[in-house]
Amino acid sequence: MAIIGIDLGTTNSSCGIWTPEGVKLIPNRLGDYLTPSVVGLDDSGNLSVGRIAKERLISHSDKTVAVFKRLMGTEHKIKIGNRFFSATELSAIVLRSLKEDAETFLGEPVVEAVISVPAYFNDNQRHATKMAGELAGFKVERLINEPTAAAIAYGLHEKQEGTFLILDMGGGTFDVSILEFFEGVMEVHASAGDNFLGGEDFVDAMVDDLLNQYSINRQSLAPAQLNQLLMQMETAKRRISSKALNPIQITLAGQQIDFQPDEAWFTKVVTPLLLRAKRPIERALNDATMSPQSIDDVVLVGGATRMGVFRSMIGRMFGRLPSCHLDPDCAIAMGAAIQAGLKAKDQALNDIVLTDVCPYTLGTDVVNESNNQGGYFLPIIERNSVVPISVTRRLVTVHDNQAQISVGIYQGENRLVNKNVFLGKVSIDIPKAPAGKEGVDVRYSYDMNGLLEVDVTVISTGKAVNKVIEHSPGALTAEEIEKSRQKLAALKFHPRDQESNRALIARGERLYESSLGEKRQQIAQLLADFDQVLERQNPPEIQKAAAQLETILNRLDNEEWF
Repeated sequence: MAIIGIDLGTTNSSCGIWTPEGVKLIPNRLGDYLTPSVVGLDDSGNLSVGRIAKERLISHSDKTVAVFKRLMGTEHKIKIGNRFFSATELSAIVLRSLKEDAETFLGEPVVEAVISVPAYFNDNQRHATKMAGELAGFKVERLINEPTAAAIAYGLHEKQEGTFLILDMGGGTFDVSILEFFEGVMEVHASAGDNFLGGEDFVDAMVDDLLNQYSINRQSLAPAQLNQLLMQMETAKRRISSKALNPIQITLAGQQIDFQPDEAWFTKVVTPLLLRAKRPIERALNDATMSPQSIDDVVLVGGATRMGVFRSMIGRMFGRLPSCHLDPDCAIAMGAAIQAGLKAKDQALNDIVLTDVCPYTLGTDVVNESNNQGGYFLPIIERNSVVPISVTRRLVTVHDNQAQISVGIYQGENRLVNKNVFLGKVSIDIPKAPAGKEGVDVRYSYDMNGLLEVDVTVISTGKAVNKVIEHSPGALTAEEIEKSRQKLAALKFHPRDQESNRALIARGERLYESSLGEKRQQIAQLLADFDQVLERQNPPEIQKAAAQLETILNRLDNEEWF
């Protein structure tokens, strides 16, 4: 059975497999290596995933959703049409689509996957990602941090030695990792990041600034208007350094907007986000007790690192040009595929010893000895500790004849426990005794997948309880998991052979929504003609008409239609 590597991204997802010739990226049903992480439902309740769903974000915004990776590990429910989904379920739908594509491409079942997660994902989010893979039908024994996967893709592990900074900014998250390679060992010295900083935020900042200039409230815009503006700003972001930058022309809240973005405006608008990006970089350097001069190379991955302003900032910080010769959108999938090959013990790969770190401090709540007040955080596993790791701390009673000790499990960096993330609780009965005379040993064990196990043992009796963090916020009970499996199983993808034609129609509808006048009439006629060809069900005629329609839509999409 094949094991594939998957980059489950905020904006796009992709997958690959290790072969004797090296990494091979797996194309989706439309022949693309990137599948937009967008899910939608049509009027018949059938699923749309990827490019088709993305094209329908404007015309069917109430039935289409994107950027749900940011909600992983939370209890938030997302409405699509008249149905509600968790971020875990939506991610499972994307993974299920990738699984089908891989099985079609490889011609064999795919039951196991290595899935990438942001290094700064907390325990809740890692559990949610693992559950999404299992709901999609995968056996998920290994999660790999995205910067680690990127480093493997760049072949940094093949160097004799060196210290490298991996900067991964995708659509929704920003990860920073400092890795050292020596004698076949890849050791992560420090990880930091921002789970709410990515390319989508740069687009949002552009949109907000434009709306502020014209005194327009974002909430006053219809979903289709807002999505149209977001897509235009996304295009402007990609072309900001190009002479081919077109003006933004759109009608919003009854106002005709005619705005010419330029590089100076873009830099001013996104400077606060660039300053946010500097903080985790500085924090990782500080945690690793390193200076910019001690970094041998800086590697950029993630589509948002293509921005010139970001690369310029990194160049100024480190006094050198960063490495970015691999496709930043595919580097993580390539690294995950190599890790999948390692897991399969493929003889074509030299074995690598991977060491990772715990991105957050893990601890418990304790009483302050000086004033007998509770609510303080006791670190047990410090952030950026190399994993796997197991640490034991002893806790004693604070009251006479105390009959039970409850160990709260928290994650975070604040000295006040209520400002950290609650993960769960373990309670155990103890013999009654004077305060301080009875207690427990608390062991936290954190593994390579970022999953936490807690053991609490009574000192005097040896009685012990164990807890693997499973029911954190956003996690599913066994009953909920089975309900999710049934719900997702009932949802059907459209037949693969219809996918490319549906993608063309969705793209045409998106252009129709965004156009006016003669151009809109032209697109309407093109789609009507294509519908007639499809109704005749003549495969050669459909293939020819589809090629002609795609050529025309490519030309229309690149015109100054906005």
